[in-house]
This record gives sequence, structure tokens and C-alpha cells, in this order.
Amino acid sequence: MKTFVQIGETAHEVEVKERLGELQVTLDGDPCEVQYHEADTHGQIILMHGGKSYAMSIEGTPHEIAITVAGYRYDCELEDERERAANLAAKAANKGGGLLKAVMPGVVVELLVKEGEEVTEGQPLLILEAMKMQNEIPASGDGIVKTIHATAGTAVAAGDKLIALTAKEG
Repeated sequence: MKTFVQIGETAHEVEVKERLGELQVTLDGDPCEVQYHEADTHGQIILMHGGKSYAMSIEGTPHEIAITVAGYRYDCELEDERERAANLAAKAANKGGGLLKAVMPGVVVELLVKEGEEVTEGQPLLILEAMKMQNEIPASGDGIVKTIHATAGTAVAAGDKLIALTAKEG
């Protein structure tokens, strides 16, 4: 199964298969020879690629992870083929409307919009602190803020409603 990985502004398509005990990896459609070994049970791994080894620490949820390599942290968003198709279909159907939910537990630090406000795709709607990091949560499309379900300073669980958007009238 393919996984779509977003690291900052860079997107990659990764496919990992295991065959006869060996990993077969493609990165953006090209074969990529890698091997890895778990260093411990806490997300520490050793990755070998191109004759070099890299010690990595991986933490997070199935949809958002942070990878630390040589002291540099890379925040990654992950989406499998089914999630990608469902999200694209929902976005097309809602034309900017829809319900924004928390993808991980955290605390709402600040609301950046008000009910009735017109927003554009990618515009930050609120700041959610999770895993000791503050994350701007953006609008998935153009729309109007219909209902704000969260308040600043409150904790939210994964899946909790944050903000409902309606599509802009044509």
C-alpha cells in the first residue's frame, strides 16, 4: 500500500512491501534500497541507505510523526491511499465546507477566526499544542466559519470537533 508523506512543503509517495523477509521500497516511483533494524522498543531505529547508517528516533501517531536524525527534527504528515481518496472526495463534495476534527489529543492555544468569518484554503484557523509543539491547523478549503466547537485553553481528544465550515455561495 502506498503512503503519502508530507514534510513541510515537500510531498513524497512511499510504497513499502516485504518479500521473503526483505523490504522493497519505492520513493516517488523509484526503487530505494534501504534496510533497518530496531535499536530498542521506544522508536529508535538504525536505517541503512547508500552505504551509510542513520540513527533515527520516530514518535507520533499513525497520521503525524516526528523523525529526529542527527539532532534535526522532521515533522511528517502521513496518509494512506484510502485516506487520501476519502479526503479528496470529501473536500470535493464539501467545496470548502466540512467539519475540522482534532487528529491528536492536545490543548487549543488560540482561535484565529470567528464564526461567520470567510476563510481560504490553507489559512490557519487555530493553534493546537500537541506533543510539546504548537501546530497551526489550516482550513481544508475556502469557506465560512459556521460553528466553533473548541475554546482557547481547553484540552481536546483525537476526533473531537474543532470547527465547522460551510461552502461559500457560488
